[in-house]
Amino acid sequence: MSQSLFPEPLFSRLQRTGVVAVLVVDDPAHAAPLARALLAGGVDCMELTLRTPAAMEALRRVRAEVPEMLAGVGTILTPQQVNDVASAGGAFGVAPGTNPRVIAEAARLGLPFAPGVCTPSDIELALEAGCRLLKFFPAEPAGGLAYLRSAAAPYAHLGVRFVPLGGIDLKNAERYLAEPSVHALGGSWLAPREVIQRQDWATITANARQAADLVARVRGGRA
Repeated sequence: MSQSLFPEPLFSRLQRTGVVAVLVVDDPAHAAPLARALLAGGVDCMELTLRTPAAMEALRRVRAEVPEMLAGVGTILTPQQVNDVASAGGAFGVAPGTNPRVIAEAARLGLPFAPGVCTPSDIELALEAGCRLLKFFPAEPAGGLAYLRSAAAPYAHLGVRFVPLGGIDLKNAERYLAEPSVHALGGSWLAPREVIQRQDWATITANARQAADLVARVRGGRA
């Protein structure tokens, strides 16, 4: 099964990583130390959300100073933002919802892209646009793993995989990681905004290490 907008090497790397650090960065100077702190804990994939004006410059700094980090961008809401992310060298893009115009622009530019879904109708819109890796958001408020199982079941034969985000932390991450339809988790708990602001890199490394250890324990050698 083709993974459509996600080429196979990137698709597989996200699954091996298991947890993508989802980040709100206010100061671009924090971007490289943040990436290094995550890497030190074993998390090599980050999503810089477009919730602050610093996000694009943060992406450029990570790309230049910490190239071993797989750095993508989230909260992409417009075709212009797709262009900006592609121009800045983002490894992938993520959105909270399913906007056909945004997906089409990502496909045109060759930017690996995961739209956000919450309902079966969202999933079908994403499938029609050629997407097979989807962000399930907001995961816990929408009904959690039980809801995801029910909503995803009619599409399982199509190879659809999900990246849940929203209300997930170490307390419930194990259940999600063990679910066959879950490709990776969005980990906003790894580096909360206030922890980044106070430059507490040691805490971020410790959180990343806990997450990486959990992925290794739950999934073992599964690629």
